[in-house]
Amino acid sequence: MRKIVALTFLSLDGVMQAPGGEGEDSSGGFALEGWSVPYFDEDLGQEMSKQLDQPYDLLLGRKTYDIFADHWPRHPEENFGINKATKYVVGNTPVSTDWKETIPIKGDVVPQIRNLKQKDGPALQVHGSGHLLQTLLANDLVDELWLKIFPVTIGSGKRLFGDGTAPAAFELTASYATPSGVIVATYKRAGEVTLGTFRD
Repeated sequence: MRKIVALTFLSLDGVMQAPGGEGEDSSGGFALEGWSVPYFDEDLGQEMSKQLDQPYDLLLGRKTYDIFADHWPRHPEENFGINKATKYVVGNTPVSTDWKETIPIKGDVVPQIRNLKQKDGPALQVHGSGHLLQTLLANDLVDELWLKIFPVTIGSGKRLFGDGTAPAAFELTASYATPSGVIVATYKRAGEVTLGTFRD
């Protein structure tokens, strides 16, 4: 069984929208595109290289796929395997498959993703893809969270954990802070939410 791993840049207040620069996602009037860039130091670059330099396929929402497809095929020298990975693209509009190994997923996507997880193969990395992540989290399909938490609050924008997120426990398996103050934290799914009380 293959696992689904969400690699997400987050602000302190949980926003994940458009961390990488102007033109990424200004929907909803979002005006702070590129908020992660000033904190992207050498340590974080090395961590990203490590996470991308391993066997994986990609599970992407349509908007993130379009951003990737516009960039990575033109930069094969730094693709970390992205160009070779199979790209599963979730969306209801036609997807160009000019980028090699692109497979659209349409219609009722949850059972299709469950079936995809049951097949042999490398982990499925999810980058960005905020709308897709809401579906995955609501249906308890995320096995690991590889978070980069930046020392900035954004105030508004798309957040990783929406109201429909399924209750779930996670175990912290690794964490450290980069010199610029980014917390790199890895969590894996760890059963159900357990309850307690501080009352006597």
